[in-house]
Amino acid sequence: MSSIKNNKVFAEGYSAKKLFLVFAIGSIIGALYEQILNLIKVYISTGNIVWELRRGVIYGPFSPIYGAGAVLIVYLLVKPNYSNIKTFLYGSILGGAFEYIISFLQETFTHTISWDYSNYFLNINGRTTIPYMIVWGLFTLLFAKVLYPLISNLIEKIPIKIGTIIFYILLIFLIIDMVISWSALIRSALRRNNIKPLTPVGELYDKVYPDKVLAKSFPNMNFEIRKEK
Repeated sequence: MSSIKNNKVFAEGYSAKKLFLVFAIGSIIGALYEQILNLIKVYISTGNIVWELRRGVIYGPFSPIYGAGAVLIVYLLVKPNYSNIKTFLYGSILGGAFEYIISFLQETFTHTISWDYSNYFLNINGRTTIPYMIVWGLFTLLFAKVLYPLISNLIEKIPIKIGTIIFYILLIFLIIDMVISWSALIRSALRRNNIKPLTPVGELYDKVYPDKVLAKSFPNMNFEIRKEK
């Protein structure tokens, strides 16, 4: 019996625990990627070194959009074990479609935008572009064939008890963080439309998460609606 217990592996295969940890890790990597990219852009244009937050929640270095994208790649493209060409092509389509949908949902429910490619070459309604879709395809290929196997192996090496504790702490924290962050943004949209809070929760959000606080938490977020052409 002891030998059977010793052979158990934490978050083996494509379990829910592994997919969630991939989500958390992808969220952190995505936030760091956006911050490094912004640092490079600002340095090239101004010569200044600026380390500005780029995240999708109020608390912690997490960008859930990237985390969700990582999970989709694992479940839809890694699990079927597609060839490199198919992984690239499907990743391009998936990345572009995901970016478009997230942009639409953000603008619809929070009345904000975080990116606008209206002036970019081969853009699709300003929400994504064909060149960016190619970049997403390359990123998908790199993640699916190189990074994910390494991440998966590292996750499975975590001792079961420690891994379980980490899983539940991150799960509870990220659920609360995402609910607070996104409901605060929705409340902000209602507030800017002069809609008064209907519950004490809304009143609390107006005090704790006014637009000034949200602007600091999401500096790349534009509180103006995209003008459709």
